[in-house]
Amino acid sequence: MRVLATLLALISVTFAAILQNGQLRTNPYPGQVGAIAITASNSSAWKAYPPNATELSYKGRWDSKYISWWSAPGLKFGFTGDNVAISFGNYTDAGVLVAYRVDGQDWQFSNVTANATYLFITPSTTGVNLTTPASAAQTFEMRVTNWAYGVQLAGVWTSSSGGLVKIPNYPMNIEVIGDSLSAGQYATYEGLSSYSWGLGEGFGNVEFSITAYPGICLHDARCYGNLRGQTYQWLHTSDTSGRAIEIWGDSPELWDFATHQQANVVVINLGTNDNNTSNNVTNSEFYDSYIQLIDEVHGTWPKAQIILISLWNGFGAVGNTYAQGGAFITEIEQVYQYFTSGKYANQSFVHYFNTTGILQHNDINPQYHPTDVGHVKLASHLLQYIKLNFGFVFGATGPEVQHDTLYWNDQQDY
Repeated sequence: MRVLATLLALISVTFAAILQNGQLRTNPYPGQVGAIAITASNSSAWKAYPPNATELSYKGRWDSKYISWWSAPGLKFGFTGDNVAISFGNYTDAGVLVAYRVDGQDWQFSNVTANATYLFITPSTTGVNLTTPASAAQTFEMRVTNWAYGVQLAGVWTSSSGGLVKIPNYPMNIEVIGDSLSAGQYATYEGLSSYSWGLGEGFGNVEFSITAYPGICLHDARCYGNLRGQTYQWLHTSDTSGRAIEIWGDSPELWDFATHQQANVVVINLGTNDNNTSNNVTNSEFYDSYIQLIDEVHGTWPKAQIILISLWNGFGAVGNTYAQGGAFITEIEQVYQYFTSGKYANQSFVHYFNTTGILQHNDINPQYHPTDVGHVKLASHLLQYIKLNFGFVFGATGPEVQHDTLYWNDQQDY
């Protein structure tokens, strides 16, 4: 234990370690990139693009200052040339971990910080010019891994002989509205290990946004330090983090739905925090707030199909076995019935997804959140549900979705 503690202390100097059942994962963050200086003496070797360049596609929610919010926001663009660098602004959190990749290569990871420029792509980067000529555009994608930290994009640089290319959006779009369960809290790569990520990235041919933050309630109440609930915050660009309050105070920017791609499917997984007695949300308040949120979503995207996720709310020992707990079971079913009867009887835009039987007690980690396997199981069921009910088509052709899940038994004799 003393050796392990010493090793952890050394590793924490640069970035956090990943433990797997108490064992260190080797090389958990491959792809660390270095900072460079672009000055007057070498600027002729570079071509500069501002954060509002039309070639840049922002994924998830970013504000007017080009600051990222919520879970797994990202940036995507095509590029030509040998080098790509990205400059990060003053509102970038110190040491925030980003994931990045070229085309269908495995995800790489690097820590970045404010007021610095990082060289992400060089001629030696894995995948660059691997199967395409140097003159053809390749795709670069970057994602912020943690919901609580963010980056501010200050600009993108390419080789002077190259340039950026706009990558068109996929025609279908999925929105996930949730809390820590959807944001990926306590999962290995956090946002990039969540079921929300597995759902959106798993299709391989859809756009997706994860508007989820740990501790947030559905009802507009103070919950675990979050000042507002999703009935309020979902309508705004920023989340409920301390950095959002520092930057925007109590006047956050409204999210401009009209200028962004409409969602075809909206997945709502909320209520676990409302159900905690410390947050003092009553059953009737939860029910009324769920009706309100669905009205907001439907009013914003009238053609979207809305999926209500039932709450598993942990597992407990019952006799000599285990059973799923559940929360607000009656209230969520009543919300579903409300939108499938009466004046809504013939509209069929709200659907109920029962999670009972998908997760088992060993799919929940000691921090009361799904393990990586639990997230994969939930994502897999949702993928099939959406495919079968709404006509989506699987478009993933082989690139990894969750990083570093390649583990197996390689012993022939045991």
